[in-house]
Amino acid sequence: MTTAANQVDAALVTRRAIRAFLPTPVPRTEIEAILEAASRAPSGTNTQPWRVYVVTGDSLARLSQALVAAYDHPQRDALYQQEYPYYPERWVSPYIDRRRKIGWDLYGLLGIEKGDKARMHEQHAQNYRFFGAPVGLFFTIDRTLELGSWLDYGMFLQAIMTAARGRGLDTCPQVAFTQFHRVIAQHLDFSADERLVCGMSLGFADTQAVVNTLRTEREPVQAFTRFFD
Repeated sequence: MTTAANQVDAALVTRRAIRAFLPTPVPRTEIEAILEAASRAPSGTNTQPWRVYVVTGDSLARLSQALVAAYDHPQRDALYQQEYPYYPERWVSPYIDRRRKIGWDLYGLLGIEKGDKARMHEQHAQNYRFFGAPVGLFFTIDRTLELGSWLDYGMFLQAIMTAARGRGLDTCPQVAFTQFHRVIAQHLDFSADERLVCGMSLGFADTQAVVNTLRTEREPVQAFTRFFD
């Protein structure tokens, strides 16, 4: 295997959803370089359906405060609706099994016992604090675009996370933000034609945080692949 292939593979396999970041700033030039590299992601007929909002400093702090307030609101679910259905209405195996496992693995690391709703609530609230990261990214797509452009978007997001790892940075892609898309749109002045795809925290991982020791499992290639000679 060539050195270049090793480097790409290393960026791919070391990417994890980091849930505790250091406050160390990320230079704007570095963020721009990551986005420029990711912009080479493929898209059908080169439509490039992505729009990106980068939030740092005081803007990040104000948005975080507003998001935490919305999350803690006693009528949250009545006031704030999901932008789009991300998860299935009916869960089946093996997907529900994998979902449950990562949940309890995470809570187990943090010492959160089953039924401890207060601590579960507080842990989920860390999403809206960007897990302490100095950079928040938000991604929108034009409402006129269809499923193919969403597939393109996934490749763009993966490219961002891989490019970040190649620079020694870490990320956490977060669909949790989509429930509060109206709050985010107000702060970032989205057009009404834009739909929030997801958010992402970006920064340097806190390697001392126990939450970052979580390692998710992956199925072996043989389990999801069929070869025909």
